[in-house]
Amino acid sequence: MLRQIAPEVFQISLMPRNGINCYIIEGVLVDSGIRNSYTMIKKVLQKITVHKHLLTHAHADHQGCSDQICSEFQLPLLCHPGEVFKTETGMVTHDYPTPQHWIAKLQKKYWAGQGHKVEQTIVENDKIGDFKVIETPGHSTGHISLFRERDGVLIIGDVATNMNLLTTVTGLQLPPSIFTSDQQLNIKSLHKLSKLNPAIICFGHGPILINKDRKFEQFVSKYNVVDN
Repeated sequence: MLRQIAPEVFQISLMPRNGINCYIIEGVLVDSGIRNSYTMIKKVLQKITVHKHLLTHAHADHQGCSDQICSEFQLPLLCHPGEVFKTETGMVTHDYPTPQHWIAKLQKKYWAGQGHKVEQTIVENDKIGDFKVIETPGHSTGHISLFRERDGVLIIGDVATNMNLLTTVTGLQLPPSIFTSDQQLNIKSLHKLSKLNPAIICFGHGPILINKDRKFEQFVSKYNVVDN
């Protein structure tokens, strides 16, 4: 359930086979899984002190128990300005291409948490401890990633996944188009991240990738950026 990845970086695996992950980086909780992840995250936060809660984006499998956790532990909630509406209202499928799809409806009904007030917004080049905020829109309007240059740790959210979300087989994939507001913009964000030469990549879905053989860059190179 709890695994240290690097100094002051912990993975909390909320589903089998790393199906949904959140992270603690330098005392900041990044994402919160789905609504019923609350009990598991609460147990972790009773062991590891955090002082802020941050969302890579406000989809149901990332903000699910944010309201409960922030209320219980009196944590300020942070996100990108493009995610404030969804974060504060709980309308997590707002920027889905097909928000009326039955899977989207199930996510909203069973996974999503209620909204919570955003205390602070964060944008490109802001710092969360030693991590730099990288704006990576596409999967979600205000999606962000976090990068620590000194050891190459990259928190990638859902710009890519490291598993097939249907079969749970490990492997690098684009996020499903059904949940992605603009896949071409997301691919552009992927190329932006690949230029950072990350050493350790932490996904919202799938196991951690130690990027020794530049597997991530090889994956990204398969997708061309199409300018509109």
